[in-house]
Amino acid sequence: MTKLSVNINKIATLRNARGGDQPNILQVAKDAQAFGAQGITVHPRPDERHITYQDAQELPTVITTEFNIEGNPIPKFIDMVCAIKPDQVTLVPDAPDAITSNAGWDTVANRAFLQEVVQEFKQHGIRTSIFLDPDAVQVEAAVRTGTDRIELYTQAYAEAYPLDPAKAIAPFVDAATKAQEVGLGLNAGHDLSLHNIAFFAQQLPGLLEVSIGHALICESLYYGLENVINQYIAKLSTH
Repeated sequence: MTKLSVNINKIATLRNARGGDQPNILQVAKDAQAFGAQGITVHPRPDERHITYQDAQELPTVITTEFNIEGNPIPKFIDMVCAIKPDQVTLVPDAPDAITSNAGWDTVANRAFLQEVVQEFKQHGIRTSIFLDPDAVQVEAAVRTGTDRIELYTQAYAEAYPLDPAKAIAPFVDAATKAQEVGLGLNAGHDLSLHNIAFFAQQLPGLLEVSIGHALICESLYYGLENVINQYIAKLSTH
């Protein structure tokens, strides 16, 4: 079964909008796991506009499943991740002022840099994943960085799915097939939702994990966090 990792960045955005400690990040992480989530994801950015570095440092005290930290591997981020030693680090090439992640790595042009970063994380026993567009060439090049997994950037799928699901999923199937051929683990995330997750998971071979935040939190405003998490798990169990 594909694991569900709940990204709690949007919870921190809500907290930060008012100040104080409501909603409480640690309690939400505990509740999400109690409701069935098999992992917790955070993406601290340099300006700490949602998840803060302190949040990331405190979360291991309540995480009983898997902890995944995403981010651009600038020196401050690398130092933080190596100190925390989460189960997984996902490398994302987002600019400091990016509203949200909007592209995958060019693993050909950035091979030497990614090799160095991946090696440092793996020396600390941290599983590594590289955020990629659904491009078989980039997937094959990712192998040479030494990464354990890739995470497919799924915004293009989410946008095209309502018009033509088969066309929307095709490049992702190709990328997933290539990942299996070259021995890379496969994750996915960005704009996946209750509306499009089942078809995506059914079609992709070897999908180990999805990381979902924005849509899941928005859906929870209507249906409740426990109910939504269980709906995702049910949809991920159908393939």
